[in-house]
Parts: sequence; C-alpha cells; structure tokens
Amino acid sequence: MSKEANSLKRHSSVRLTLYNHKGGVGKTTLLVNIASALASLGKRVLLVDADPQCNLTSYLVDSDVVDGWLDKSDSDEGNTIWSAIKPFTESYGELKIVKPLERQEGVFLLPGDIRLSEFEQELNQIWVDCLQRKVRGFKGASAISAVVNEISRIERIDYVFYDVGPNIGPLNRVVLLDCDYFIVPAACDLFSVRALKTLGKSLHDWILEWQVISQLAPDSSMLLPGHPRFLGYILQRFRMYGDAIASQFASYASKLEKSTYSDITEVLRRIDKDLAKGTLSQNKLGQVKDFASLVPLSQRQGLAFFDVEGGNLHMKIDAKKEFRSIANKVIALTSNNL
Repeated sequence: MSKEANSLKRHSSVRLTLYNHKGGVGKTTLLVNIASALASLGKRVLLVDADPQCNLTSYLVDSDVVDGWLDKSDSDEGNTIWSAIKPFTESYGELKIVKPLERQEGVFLLPGDIRLSEFEQELNQIWVDCLQRKVRGFKGASAISAVVNEISRIERIDYVFYDVGPNIGPLNRVVLLDCDYFIVPAACDLFSVRALKTLGKSLHDWILEWQVISQLAPDSSMLLPGHPRFLGYILQRFRMYGDAIASQFASYASKLEKSTYSDITEVLRRIDKDLAKGTLSQNKLGQVKDFASLVPLSQRQGLAFFDVEGGNLHMKIDAKKEFRSIANKVIALTSNNL
C-alpha cells in the first residue's frame, strides 16, 4: 500500500464484531449466518478472520485449501491477513492489499492466519510506542484497519465483520477500537452472565486509554476511531422443551438482560452516552434457538443454516426468519453510518 493510500479517508462501511471473551458461545456460527442474511438483503459483507486460530476461515473453506494458504502466506503469493500486514510487521515495506475470497454472492472473506499471533505479540510494544508518540506505533495499531479500509473501498463493502478470539488480549483491543459497533453473543448460563462484567470494564479501559493516546498522536497519524458502540446482544442455543427448561431459559435471559445494562451500557455511558444508547428491550437483537441438526451441515458445507443442502426444511425456514430479523435490526440501528 502506498503512503497516499495509507492516508485515505476511512471508508463508509460499517465495522462490527461479535465479542465475548467467554468461549463456546458460538460467535463464529452467528457471524456466518448474520453475514449471509445481510447478503440476502442486498448488502456486501466482508468477513475478516482476526483470530489466530482461524475458526472462521476453517468454517467457510475446505481444510486442504486453508493449509495451502497458510503454507504460502509468507510468500509473494500470500493472500491471508498475515500476508497483508507482514511487510509492515517485518519493517521492510508498506502494507499489502490482498484480494478477498468471494465465498458467496455478496460475502467476502479475508482469510485468517496462525501467524497473526506473532503480530499480537508485537502489539504490546506497539501500544508503548503510541504512548511515546512514535509514528510506527500508530501505524502498527492501525495496520489491520488500513488493510480492511482499502479492501472495503475496492469491493464496495457495506458491512465488515471481524471474527475474534475469546480473550481480552492486545489483538482484540485494536480490533474493537476499529469497530463502529459490537454485539455480544451469549449462551443462557451463569458463565455468560459473569463474563459481561469483565467485558464491560475492559472496553471501558481500552477506550479511555486510546483517548489519551489519540491526544499524543503526531499530525497525519492514521488513528483508530476508538469509539465502539454497544449495538446489543443475542441469546442463542436454547431449547424450549418442557416447563423446567423453559423456566431456566427465562431466568438466565432476564439475568443477561439486566447484566448487559449494568455491566456494559451503564459502564460505557460513563465515558459517552453515545457508546450505549439502547434501552433494555432495544438491546436484545434476537434469540436463536438450538438448530442442532443444521450445525454439522453448515460446518461441512461452509454455508448459513438456511442455505445448506439437506436438513429439516422447517428448521431452515425458522433459521432464515430469525437471522433476517437480526440482519434487519442491524441495518436499522447502523443506518446513520452508511
């Protein structure tokens, strides 16, 4: 990427992530289905695999193909997220713009790479460099953002979804600070309720730290927005078979609703009311039931639940209805950004 490209205005695409540092909440599966639903509504979506474990890439692409990408990611033929930032990371050139894979009409993938973990190790020093007003620090912190910006411009992207790992590490910090919005996926269990407190505090601290760092930035530095807004939460993987299970779900659903408000909404509003605008009811984007029989088909075929070949037709209809509802809410709530 040339210096001129690196200074281009931020593209108008809306950037989001599904974020919860508790694992096992099915965020990658949710992301694939929401992206497909948005595409079915005429939106162009870029999926960015920003998790060194490459779960999103492995979900959408055959393992043999993924292995081939990873083997070549260090070469001139490399086409992963690591291939894009490697020249900067190794201090020998500008960022490289790679061509995303169009997985289906309107859905593009920037493949992940296990070597992204090497970049994550450097991000701690990059953060220190930012505090010391070093240009390299600001360039490093915005490296992934710059690559996404240029791909979004070339492919005319409407929505960017980052897939991230379940942690509060330095890689997720720069990804969240690049996002316009974040969505919290949650399972109906005690661990999901407890995780929200740490999630809210981490975001609160990251935003405040970046506000300080932004004030230190030299002129013409490319800065992350540092203003991720809470769009809402999605409950999933619940079953409504029998009164006892229904009662248990209702109990955790109520606890999650209250915790998202106290541990995320109220915490972020201490910084800026614009970071969390919604009411209790508005923050609930949807509740996705257990589509168990469709999950293995979706994973084998690399498609959304409602696009797979085979499977229960009624379940596929239900899945399409639910994810289209979520997609329409996302569009409505982010329309001011487009």
